[in-house]
Amino acid sequence: MLDYISGKLVELTPTSAVLDVNGLGYYVHISLNTYQFLAADRTEKLYVYEVIREDAHLLFGFHEKRERELFLLLISVSGVGANTARMILSSMTISELEGTIASGNAQILKTVKGIGAKTAERIIVDLKDKIKASGDSLIMGAIAHSAVENEAVAALVMLGFVQTASAKVVRKLVSESPQMSVEQVIKAALKLL
Repeated sequence: MLDYISGKLVELTPTSAVLDVNGLGYYVHISLNTYQFLAADRTEKLYVYEVIREDAHLLFGFHEKRERELFLLLISVSGVGANTARMILSSMTISELEGTIASGNAQILKTVKGIGAKTAERIIVDLKDKIKASGDSLIMGAIAHSAVENEAVAALVMLGFVQTASAKVVRKLVSESPQMSVEQVIKAALKLL
C-alpha cells in the first residue's frame, strides 16, 4: 500500500496531477481542494489512496492526510465510490463537509453533482457519529474502525464473498465490538457469512 508520492509536479489540471519520481510519471486524480495547494514545476508530496480494479489501477492524491481520511470515510458509505467522494471533496472545503455531516444537513450534500437524496441521507447516517460536531477534525477511532472495516471487507472479497454482504456483516461486528482487530473481524465474519 502506498502512503504518499513525492516528486516534481510536471502536469497539473483541476482534476489530475502528474508527479515525476525519478523518471517515472505517476498520474494522480485530485480534488479541487488539493489542486489549490499545488504548483507546476515544484516538488510536491501527495498522500495517496490506490484503487485496484479489474480494468484499472488508479491513484487518488491529497494535499493533507485529513482530506484522505475523509475520503476513506466517504467511500466506506454504500453507494459512494472514489469518483463520487472526490466530487464531494471538490465541492466544499474539508471543514465545510465535516460541518455539513456533523449537523446532518443533507440539503447541502444534495447540491453536489451526482448525489441524490438517498445517498445524502446515507452519508449523514453512516458518518455523523464519526465526525466531531465542531468540524475541527475527524475522530481517530472512526478512522481506525474504517481502516479495520476496509481491510476486513477486502480480505473477505478476496476469499470469494460478495462485497455488499461482507461490508454489512463487518460493519455490524465492528459497531458491536470496536476493539476487534482485523483478524478477529475476519474470523467472526466467516462464521456469519
